[in-house]
Amino acid sequence: MHVYEDNYCKYDDHMLQLFTSSLYLAALVASFFASKACTVLGRRPTISMASTFFIAGAILCSVAEFKWMLIFGRILFGFGVGFGNENLSRPSSRTRNRPLTRIFNHHRNPGQPHRKAALKKVRGVEHVDAEFHQIVLACEHGRQVKQPFKKIFRKSGVPALVVSNMIQVFQQFTGINAIMFYAPVLFQTLGFQSDASLFSSVITGLVNVGATFVSVYTVDKVGRRTLLLQACVQMFISMVAIGGILLVHLKPTGSLDKGLAAVVVILVCTFVMSFAWSWGPMGWLIPTEIYPIETRTSGFAIAVSTNMIFTFVIAQAFLSMCHFKAYIFFFFSAWIVAMGLFVLFLLPETKGVPIEQVEERLWKQHPVWKKFFQYEGVARWHE
Repeated sequence: MHVYEDNYCKYDDHMLQLFTSSLYLAALVASFFASKACTVLGRRPTISMASTFFIAGAILCSVAEFKWMLIFGRILFGFGVGFGNENLSRPSSRTRNRPLTRIFNHHRNPGQPHRKAALKKVRGVEHVDAEFHQIVLACEHGRQVKQPFKKIFRKSGVPALVVSNMIQVFQQFTGINAIMFYAPVLFQTLGFQSDASLFSSVITGLVNVGATFVSVYTVDKVGRRTLLLQACVQMFISMVAIGGILLVHLKPTGSLDKGLAAVVVILVCTFVMSFAWSWGPMGWLIPTEIYPIETRTSGFAIAVSTNMIFTFVIAQAFLSMCHFKAYIFFFFSAWIVAMGLFVLFLLPETKGVPIEQVEERLWKQHPVWKKFFQYEGVARWHE
């Protein structure tokens, strides 16, 4: 791809927007079916279904001769994303030191000795009777809930519902799409010519993957809030700096000075880096950690749907937002400030909190969200 003519609005095309956003709309629809499939059939059949959709979409896109074939193939990819994402809510997707409920789930007699032995192995200690009993009670209570969506929308379910869904909204409004979209323009300025798109994808992709490993190794050491807040500062500085340079020096036609372009490429990489170890993975991890066992799968399905809705909105509108020119970077900078304030005041730290204790140790201890549990006992007694 060789970027030319208008540096900001070269690809303002409604058909291209439909092609891009159709995946997310399909994933939104699929997530509701995937939640039920994952609960009834289990993880492996659901993953197999996701794989089938991916393969069918790839085949259709590879042989496509008409636009509708490409769009339909993209929709099949969306179904694959919907079914694949749902499996993130299962216990095995949690971090290494807290996948305990999978030892007990889907068994009618969770008191068998080998399950207690497994818990001892995970914890590395012999005295686990109190925790074992607590997990057993939580799993039994979870199996007895017949209408998890009703429970989610009770007053005590509001904190987890708000936090998990706002994280999905913020993930899409970080501005990562703006960064990725304008990257080829910057790489072309550096002299990559027609290979600008390829080189920008390779370099930002490598930075993305490398930074994701940073998240894997640090998330249980420094905590979720620390990663998110640090990333907000780094993303804000990168975004404002990129916007300022482009506002002053990049016109609709022409190119940047190579020195400035190199600076902006470095800023792009620092932005991608901070997103990849924070809002990228945390957007999927945190919603699996803040719901109690009985509403976890349903709550995550709602979070996935919210993510797909706002990804669809961004994908459908983003190419037209090019008319903001460099100001689009300041638009997303304002969202990053809002994200930081949200984490600072409303997001509890889930590090080291077992899933069977999320209500007691997260929500009932939080200065804002604990108000939603003040009359919880009375409400349950009446039920």
